[in-house]
Amino acid sequence: MADAPIGDFDTLDAMVRDCPFHRWLGVSLKSMSGDSVEILLPWREEFVSDPEVRYTHGGILAALIDLAADYAIAARIGRGVPTVDMRVDYHRAALPGPLVARASVIKLGGTLATAEAHVFDENDKLVASGRGVYLTLTR
Repeated sequence: MADAPIGDFDTLDAMVRDCPFHRWLGVSLKSMSGDSVEILLPWREEFVSDPEVRYTHGGILAALIDLAADYAIAARIGRGVPTVDMRVDYHRAALPGPLVARASVIKLGGTLATAEAHVFDENDKLVASGRGVYLTLTR
């Protein structure tokens, strides 16, 4: 069966929420367009890395970058894809508050795809960014 783009918001949002880890995170699809997605992550106390400063653990930010980039690809090909490689840059502490990851596909190939994501805090300040390579080859 050939891959087909996901054209509607509800179908992609259901895919995002289907994964147990994503449900634990509490993520949801905020918006989608032909070439990008936005994923919303409500803040939770369990995300705290430093109890005094209360910033969000870098692993949570990395997970948000990874899943947003993955679903930017999924919107284009109709299915999630495994991560082959990923890098993350941390730009400022993500203090308590919701986060939004904006992701887009850079290159979509038959074997690999590259996508990037930028994570913003509730004041629209960039807190982290990253790029991943994903396996698009069908099983």
